[in-house]
Amino acid sequence: MDSDFVGCKDTHCSIEGNIFIVAEGPVLWENKRQETVALSTVEVEYMGFSRAIIQALWISKYFTEIGLPIPKPIIVHADNNGSISHSLNDKNHRRTKHIDVQHHFIKDQVKCGNITFQYIPSSENIADLFTKSLS
Repeated sequence: MDSDFVGCKDTHCSIEGNIFIVAEGPVLWENKRQETVALSTVEVEYMGFSRAIIQALWISKYFTEIGLPIPKPIIVHADNNGSISHSLNDKNHRRTKHIDVQHHFIKDQVKCGNITFQYIPSSENIADLFTKSLS
């Protein structure tokens, strides 16, 4: 999972990208312009986590329905320590209290043990492909 900050110069919205890997192969990938303007990179990534987790839970449910359950917790690789820390913290901070409630279900998923975050350096994050322009 990766997001860029103000990726769309026309709308000032950020671009998020996700790639979902099951059994060492990609099964779903996407990139999408976020619908709201974020005020920081932590907020951009945190909102991106929300969409990625929704997709990850759907994929997990689908694989379970066809008899191939995915072990829990689902590991989400991300390259923003601030967003990861915010996801693990039950309290909202002064700088993030304006983030829409819909995104805070992340904290519930972490607390229930459905999702865990793992830091991955940007240089190793394959989702960068969906959010960064080519040189």
